Amino acid sequence: MAEGYTLGIDVGTQGLKVVVYNISTHEIVKKAGVAYDIIKTSVPGRAEQNPQTWIAALTTAVVEALDGLDRGCVKALAVSGQQHGLVVLGEGDEVLRPAKLWCDTESAAEAEELSAKFGWKLVPSFTITKLLWLQRHEPDTYAATRCVLLPHDYVNWWLTGRKIMELGDASGTGVLDVEGRRWDTAAMDAVDARVRELFPPLVDSPDQAIGAVRPEVAAQLGLPAGVLVGPGSGDNAMSALGAGAAADGAIVVSLGTSATIFAKSPTAILDPTGIICPFCDATGNYLPLLCTLNCTRVLEEVREAFELDHEKLTQLAEADAAGPGCGGVTWLPYLIGERTPCWPHASGALLGLRPGCLRPGLLYRAAMEGATLSLLGGFRRMVAAGLRPGAQLRLVGGGAKNRLWKQVVADAFGMEVVLPAEPDSAALGAALQAAAAFEGATVSDYVSQHSPPMLDQVIKPNPEHRAAYEEALARFEALAQQLFAQA
Repeated sequence: MAEGYTLGIDVGTQGLKVVVYNISTHEIVKKAGVAYDIIKTSVPGRAEQNPQTWIAALTTAVVEALDGLDRGCVKALAVSGQQHGLVVLGEGDEVLRPAKLWCDTESAAEAEELSAKFGWKLVPSFTITKLLWLQRHEPDTYAATRCVLLPHDYVNWWLTGRKIMELGDASGTGVLDVEGRRWDTAAMDAVDARVRELFPPLVDSPDQAIGAVRPEVAAQLGLPAGVLVGPGSGDNAMSALGAGAAADGAIVVSLGTSATIFAKSPTAILDPTGIICPFCDATGNYLPLLCTLNCTRVLEEVREAFELDHEKLTQLAEADAAGPGCGGVTWLPYLIGERTPCWPHASGALLGLRPGCLRPGLLYRAAMEGATLSLLGGFRRMVAAGLRPGAQLRLVGGGAKNRLWKQVVADAFGMEVVLPAEPDSAALGAALQAAAAFEGATVSDYVSQHSPPMLDQVIKPNPEHRAAYEEALARFEALAQQLFAQA
């Protein structure tokens, strides 16, 4: 068996993480991370980052993660990245402007226009809506653009010198023929004649390295010559690998700044309403996915308002007499608008309040349930569209650390909840892909054979709470439609 390490690098919205994976023991031996933020702005809907921020964070985190280890044993690495972000390069490959991120909703009007042209619902997150926004609002920058990359593609280019996209991340551009696994040139042409020239070639194989780290970059990172670079993918596809979701129907829920639910499927699940994204995964299969914009930040609002920590708020929520369903209180959590459903101009709303309802524990639970019910409705839609779910749900992300939230998810979904032992599932997924590329294995086989361990704890649903959550979901969806569907 090969000796050595692989690196998994996750380029997130709030920071970059690196894990060092031992190929022999199949364990993470070191971790490091660097925090950063979105560029501060007063422009409504704008969310941008400078790509150089990612490179600086990567350099710092890799050096820190390898401190005390034999750097000569690093064999391969791969990159997971926040999806949808628009990075535009000009002549000489210079970055022309800050990257517009997945949570940037300035392109809401362009999303509506392209939805009508394409015949399916695009949300402002999709990269092509941001490119059309650039053409409309910054025509000089658009004219100077020579290449469009996604965040993880940009890091791959910096590492290897190759400009490519792989299918999992390219699924979030809005111009990929997901079933055909190729660029949708008709959709590109419907936007602008130049678009075909701007997107790089696709790499269809998730199992082969795209190249090696450039010598000058290897020297900067303290890596040996010839370190392989896997194709990487978007953070959700990588998180599926890191959570061990290798079997058909394996479901992952991620509770982070945004929330996602996705599942491995042997076939594409197409949804013209745009509620379910028909993404490719990182194994050559598919990853139907739903993403909401408002998750842990909603609970942060309660914490800040009452100046209590999350543990105290959890205790109060557990003890609150309202219990599951919050006694009819519904929190529609759309604080920054919403991606799913595509309501960029929606706002948060607290409904069903009675005297005495403004209790910190009740509001904390209502925030938790609102974020969960947003995902549950999408999951029901996936199943109706043909997904055959497994018996368990894997829970990842910062919210998965909260004991009450774990139980809320189990009760609302009516499924057993298990937790991967490694919380940084996207970074681990990237390290597993890199290990598969180094050993010449398929990613799917490698993850199946070396499945990441789960914690011993299994959270079982309480059948006594099922009716309360069914009622809460019906109330949540009806109120959301009444308030925002026609906005």
